[in-house]
Amino acid sequence: MRILVVWPPQVPSYFNAGHHLGVFCTSAYLRARDPGRHVDALDAGVLNMNWKTFADTLYQGAYDVVALANDFDAVDGLPRAIRYTRQVLPHARIVTFGRLSNSVPEFFHRFDLDAVVATGDYEAGVDAAASSPGPGPGVWARVDGEWRPPTGPGVLLPPDVWALPDIHEIPYGAYHALYGRDADKFCGIPARRELVVPAARGCPIGCSYCEVPGLQGKRDRRLPVARTVAYIEESFAALPFEYVAMYAPTFTLDRRWVVELCEALLATGRRYPWKCATTLGHLDEELVALMGRAGCVRVSVGLETLDPQGHRALPRVKQIAADRFTTIAGWCDAAGIELNAFVIVGLPGTDAAAARATAAHVAGVGARFRPTMYTPMEELRPDMTTEEVGLYNRHTVFGDHAPEEVAAMHELVFGTERRISSAIGLVPERQGAAE
Repeated sequence: MRILVVWPPQVPSYFNAGHHLGVFCTSAYLRARDPGRHVDALDAGVLNMNWKTFADTLYQGAYDVVALANDFDAVDGLPRAIRYTRQVLPHARIVTFGRLSNSVPEFFHRFDLDAVVATGDYEAGVDAAASSPGPGPGVWARVDGEWRPPTGPGVLLPPDVWALPDIHEIPYGAYHALYGRDADKFCGIPARRELVVPAARGCPIGCSYCEVPGLQGKRDRRLPVARTVAYIEESFAALPFEYVAMYAPTFTLDRRWVVELCEALLATGRRYPWKCATTLGHLDEELVALMGRAGCVRVSVGLETLDPQGHRALPRVKQIAADRFTTIAGWCDAAGIELNAFVIVGLPGTDAAAARATAAHVAGVGARFRPTMYTPMEELRPDMTTEEVGLYNRHTVFGDHAPEEVAAMHELVFGTERRISSAIGLVPERQGAAE
């Protein structure tokens, strides 16, 4: 069996290399499950691949299964990718998986697909869809022209069977280029080469605008610390990485694991700069200090808003007062860590003025302001058009607002940013690294 796992051509509205890592984790898992399979992985979106080259890849690969990744901002090109695949490889089984099909799997029933991974880990869903023409756990299947529902919930794999991605097939050079403009406020650190480590999955917090609990489950699952550190060491020895992105929904949710990881990194005798994302409610002064000593250079936190009127839209753990944020910013500053604050512009109960006040407070304590528009992911419906679904990209203003309010929101998200990330200066350039 020949399988292609591919992110279709697209122009991204936002870029986080961790979101694309599912392509390469899935390909690695499929190989490990059956070494007799030939599995290729391709991120055609980040490679700016044209449609002729995409068709060449399909035709020359003669694939039996093509698994197309989908995402909230990658739906525009998906119908065309499906059409190309069906025309060039008429006998291939076409599967789609991703964050969007987890949210609204029935939306994809309009397309010429054979299977849709709705729930569970991508790897398990694509494996099931590739192995059987019928439905499976977490997998819708089209049989004799009719869509049949999953046989049960999708499979959430234990960490000991996760397959870590092959760094040599990930287009890290292209990812590096996408992070080159700091004003874009993508998740990477400009001018520094990033290694992404899929450290954890799952989150129990349950923000209404976040897909993680529905996609990865509410139970936190983590790689063993020893395997995490070994992957970092092996990757840095093989390619010129300069820092690590710990890809986890709420990195410090398991405090004991984080302490163990920090101690293991310190024990290597080398400094591997790294960054993570978490909530302010899962940080304390002692932990922040230890993280700084162990090489942490940036902590991104879901601040969302400092306006108490907006806290009603947030889980209790994320209802952070201004003085608490100021205190945590002080901890990060003392530890040599850049604090990166995710702020939601247009969060229910707030207006542009509230977001502007939050931004001013963030800047006032020396933290980095990273805004996105409020996007009610829970309102996605299967009967929406492709164009309507494509609006759920964290750039579109939702709701009825006066023109001057919309203009003020646009200024916060798209206006000129003069502050440069301090994390750039915290990550030294590697000299003489292996290519």
